[in-house]
Amino acid sequence: MKAVRFHAFGGPEELVYEDCPKPAAGPGEVVVRVHACALNHLDLWIRQGIPAYNIQLPHIPGCDVAGVVAEIGEKVTGLSLGDRVIIAPGLSCFECRYCLSGADHLCQHYQILGAGPNGGYAEFVKAPGSNIIPIPEALSFESAAAFPLTFLTAWHMLIGRANLRPGQDVLVLAGGSGVGSAAIQIAKLAGARVFATASSEKKRVQARTMGADVLLESQEDFFNPIVEMTNGRGVDVVFEHVGPATFEKSLKSLSRQGILITCGATTGPSVDLDLRYVFSREMNIMGAKMGRRVELLQVAALVGAGKLKPVIDSVFPLSEARAAQEKMKDGDLFGKIVLKPPEKEI
Repeated sequence: MKAVRFHAFGGPEELVYEDCPKPAAGPGEVVVRVHACALNHLDLWIRQGIPAYNIQLPHIPGCDVAGVVAEIGEKVTGLSLGDRVIIAPGLSCFECRYCLSGADHLCQHYQILGAGPNGGYAEFVKAPGSNIIPIPEALSFESAAAFPLTFLTAWHMLIGRANLRPGQDVLVLAGGSGVGSAAIQIAKLAGARVFATASSEKKRVQARTMGADVLLESQEDFFNPIVEMTNGRGVDVVFEHVGPATFEKSLKSLSRQGILITCGATTGPSVDLDLRYVFSREMNIMGAKMGRRVELLQVAALVGAGKLKPVIDSVFPLSEARAAQEKMKDGDLFGKIVLKPPEKEI
């Protein structure tokens, strides 16, 4: 089969479009013929090399996959060849104390497809049968690949962790990103007023179509406008995934007893924190890691009903994965970038 792999850690130039062995389904496993695979920032980080992820080289990245069932291993039930499916990107054992308590995203053996096992930058990918989920009827393969990781993460952050409620104010940073555009929609669905930052007029227009109520021009100076527009109170929730470049202003933009929920650190891993400011205003700083399987099923149902809509910026052939990753790195996008294997093979 054709796949995009890297044989050494480094920049986009390490990505190679080449032939490699097709995976085979073992007991409890399914092989999916890939029709679409969406990019995530995680793809860039694992290509660069991160100690937290146990990557065996050469490696095929790609967390968000949509396709059809091509092979079914022993002990897998409820699936048929040709079924249109997505792969839940979080791989859990469903046996440890966290899984058994319903917190499968905190599994002691947790992995992410494409960030440990080989992923979806390929014509075929293997996954546990328990991770195979039917695609909502009206959804294209491209749209199906564009929602699992980012919409699950945003849902877990805002609904699962921050318990966002109708009438609250939420600030979504980088509203043009995949997770940001998902957060805008989820916050509006929850009945919140949404403030969103976006780095260009084009992105601000697109963010408004997603439901953002107030668009902030600057990714760096959003604190003063937030204070002014909330009459000095601040917002109830800040959706943070940028890191040190925005963290201090994010914290100061919160109301008393506000919640800062974070899932990422695209500008670095370390921030300055004045604990006196945190405890004197009874602030809450929360982390979020992907989300639970049941939350992904909830999101898939809402996507299928048209209440949440995956946002696709552009579609690249699988052979142009390097250009797709460079586009993501440059930040010149709104929503998700999707790769497609060659049509003649599908």
